Amino acid sequence: MKIDSHQHFWRYDAVRDAWIKDSMAVLKRDFLPHDLGAELLPNGIDASVAVQADQSENETKFLLELAETNSRIAGVVGWVDLLSSRVGERLEYFSHFSKLRGFRHIAQAEPDDRFLLRKEFVDGVAQLSTFGFSYDILIYPRQLPAAIELVARLPEQRFVIDHCAKPEIKTGKITPWATQIREIAQNKNVYCKVSGLVTEADWKFWKAGDFKPYLDVVFDAFGAQRLMFGSDWPVCLLAGTYRQAKQLIEDYVQGFSLADSARVFGGNAARFYALQTAQHGSAA
Repeated sequence: MKIDSHQHFWRYDAVRDAWIKDSMAVLKRDFLPHDLGAELLPNGIDASVAVQADQSENETKFLLELAETNSRIAGVVGWVDLLSSRVGERLEYFSHFSKLRGFRHIAQAEPDDRFLLRKEFVDGVAQLSTFGFSYDILIYPRQLPAAIELVARLPEQRFVIDHCAKPEIKTGKITPWATQIREIAQNKNVYCKVSGLVTEADWKFWKAGDFKPYLDVVFDAFGAQRLMFGSDWPVCLLAGTYRQAKQLIEDYVQGFSLADSARVFGGNAARFYALQTAQHGSAA
């Protein structure tokens, strides 16, 4: 099973999706499962994990509805208000949807770099493990110190860092990101997605060599046992094709064992998200 651990769907709404600026015009349209299918098949990917792009329960339900009728959507990472005093009730409700595997908050957009450590938020994340849910950490490098403290506080919770915490590839800056990535990786409950990298580089003029220093760090820190490929489609289209996003990671693991390559391209995502998948490529 080859699994794309991170992609998005939406029916474009100019008001709701105001984060899509004019410079990102390629994203100003609908992106739905049949569009993704046209990318998965020629790239040899069997299934995907659909991740929230809007902070609402309607978004979670939208993704679950798509997953119900599309067998290649193996899992969903949704949104729920983790700051709410009623989060336990909402998690109990969502626990009845088998393809809902975890939750995410767009913490990168929070003005407070220590948002992840707000008491209400920590308390909310702490309830996820009761229902078997994971948490996707979406941050910029400046928020890594807070993420390090969060995962240390909750050793029983499964975490995955989206997009390698968005290192500053375009400028070539690697510190203190590299040191902090190695620190957070010491927590064995933390995985990392090698995803979303092309959009952190120069969209028009990136080259494969730009990514090697950053991939060296995450592969050294997490090992092939806790890394998972993600396309970040359709956002990746800002800087390249689905094929190019996949090829970057394929080329990097070319000298790896078949077992380690299989872990990065599906095995780790299936284990981390506890995906129910069938060998023929459809989600059970």
